[in-house]
Amino acid sequence: MRFQFIGDACVSLVFGEKISLATSEKVLAAYQTLRQSRLFRDLGLLDLVPTYRSLAVHFCPGRDPESVREALRDCFASERAAAGQPPAGQRFDIPVRYDGPDLERLARSHGLAIEEAIRIHSDTDYRVAMVGFRPHFPYLIGLDPRLETPRLETPRTRVPAGSVGIGGAQTGIYPEDSPGGWNLIGRTDPKLLQQIRPGDILRFARVAP
Repeated sequence: MRFQFIGDACVSLVFGEKISLATSEKVLAAYQTLRQSRLFRDLGLLDLVPTYRSLAVHFCPGRDPESVREALRDCFASERAAAGQPPAGQRFDIPVRYDGPDLERLARSHGLAIEEAIRIHSDTDYRVAMVGFRPHFPYLIGLDPRLETPRLETPRTRVPAGSVGIGGAQTGIYPEDSPGGWNLIGRTDPKLLQQIRPGDILRFARVAP
């Protein structure tokens, strides 16, 4: 883990350089540790923002950044924090209608039948690595490499809320109408995303169109 200051009231704890489940689990373990630590109160921490590779720790302006860094270093020197155990998280089954406009093209590009592409996508537990881009948008780790697909060359100006998409090695769900360049393979109820947090586990459950 290395520390990188972002301005005078935020320090980023960087755990790796590439997107991977192992790195994400270290980030989420640190996220959980700090949420439960007395440091959250003692240091006047304002917010914790996990990403795939790092954890942004926002603290009150006016605090000495170096003292914050040393307190965080001491916290993560403990055996429990160093173990890097990911949070247990809640489990959610997300019902999906696999009728997205890009599903057939995506399956064909990988030499898969549509039914096989659906089975692969829905036969996996995904961990919520972070939430961002739009409020409640979950970035999920665990996509089978057989479904990895580049983003669209020309993003759509409007993606309907609840759309399930694939972009590169990632899959996720659009929580509201917005522009987007991911390949759309299905849809679900976007209201389900409001209770999802980093560290939770999602599994897609196919439902009839």
